Amino acid sequence: GILEKIRLYLVKKLLPHLEDRRKYHQEFASSTSLHGVHNIVQKQSKTRKALWLLVVMGCLTIVVWQICSRFIYYFSWPTTTTVVVQYVENVKFPAVTFCNLNRFQAHAVGNLKIIFLIWNIVSAVLQKFALEEKYSQELNDFLLGNQNFSIKEFTRKNGFYLNSSTLLECEFFGKPCYPQDFEHVFTEYGNCFTFNHNDLPARRVSLSGRGLHLLFDVQQEQFTDEPALGYTDAGITFVIHSPKELPRFDGLGLLTPVGMHAQVAIRQLKSIIQEYPWGECKPDIKLQYHKIYTTNGCLQECKARYIQDWCGCLPFILPGNGTECDLLKFYNCVYPAVYDIEIKGLCTVGTHNSTCPAPCEETDYPTTVTYSSFGGEKAIKYFSAKLKKSPEYIRQNLVRIDIKYHDLSYKITQQQKALTISELLADVGGQLGLFCGASMITIIELLEYIFTNFCWTCIFLLLKAPEMPEWNNTTQNQPTHKEKKKGIQEC
Repeated sequence: GILEKIRLYLVKKLLPHLEDRRKYHQEFASSTSLHGVHNIVQKQSKTRKALWLLVVMGCLTIVVWQICSRFIYYFSWPTTTTVVVQYVENVKFPAVTFCNLNRFQAHAVGNLKIIFLIWNIVSAVLQKFALEEKYSQELNDFLLGNQNFSIKEFTRKNGFYLNSSTLLECEFFGKPCYPQDFEHVFTEYGNCFTFNHNDLPARRVSLSGRGLHLLFDVQQEQFTDEPALGYTDAGITFVIHSPKELPRFDGLGLLTPVGMHAQVAIRQLKSIIQEYPWGECKPDIKLQYHKIYTTNGCLQECKARYIQDWCGCLPFILPGNGTECDLLKFYNCVYPAVYDIEIKGLCTVGTHNSTCPAPCEETDYPTTVTYSSFGGEKAIKYFSAKLKKSPEYIRQNLVRIDIKYHDLSYKITQQQKALTISELLADVGGQLGLFCGASMITIIELLEYIFTNFCWTCIFLLLKAPEMPEWNNTTQNQPTHKEKKKGIQEC
């Protein structure tokens, strides 16, 4: 009974007559804001109707093709790169980390080869180093006989140091600076020292051509590397980086040999990268032990986590608060673990799905370096009398470095979306308006027309559905055996 009532209601109230439906279709075609459709209905000539039908279908085909192409282009996540140069009255000076190419003092220990081998094992977490098999037995004997030996403390006490005897001159923007203005940091070069590590607001350059002026004495007779292991250079290596970032020397360090004057002109380059899927960065990544996100800092923290899990200790050269690894742990666990991390690709950089994707914003300092021989004859005599050293010592130990801005400007390289949502909608609306004269109102009209016809179709199918059978009570309505037999006989 309920189904029959629904059928009656649908027939009387919702389903219009066939003539009314034809009239609705004709009125829609005549009044719709979709251009050209009414010409198909209202024209008396069949030829004109056919021509207008071809025109409308052709325009609709072009619109569909153009809109599909715009959506395909949008979902390819295209980007454009803009370069903007900003000129300012003053600009922040970067941090500069200096290291001596000679890592240890020759008088500190008799067998420097062992110390360099140990340091290479320690610094392998920052820079790849392959240990030759011929040194394995010698290393094992040393490690077993010197289990309490601390390479960290040894390097701090007997590596390169910065004081008035090694830093002969220091001037920043016309004002003197001192060894106390440099912060100690461990790198693959041992003891290194960073100027402007805390990014003081006062350390800004307001005139191009002035910056940081330094004069080092590398003291070759005290710091002697091992040529058999490939350490043959003498001088100062340095890297220019953001004050909030760690120094990275692997492939980025600048070298100044002894007896040379390096003039370094720097520029500031800011790079802004779009987040995935337009770019490769992830803005929600934060580092635990660094103020800002960098791929180098992320890579170090990633290695620190794996090494701490595998070895139960943390190399002092990596960031973290774990128990410091001793020499045996470095040799037996940390050194193999680093290569295991590299082989298995546990700490990867670059793409959005890597462990350490590209940063969304970073600051680099492209440099231009020119060299000249340090000091003429009069300068050599002046420094020889001032330092009470021979002219030969001056040429073999002194290094001058000048770092300054090329000009008071910085360059911004920004990655931008080539097609935004608003631009996509504008393209789609332009195609619809150009070929069909359609707008948002037209789309709503079409949706209403489609929805109305869909409802009529559903009602029609529902009315054509077979009636539900009546299921009666078996005890009351089921005929007896005699009634069945009688019915059969009567039939």
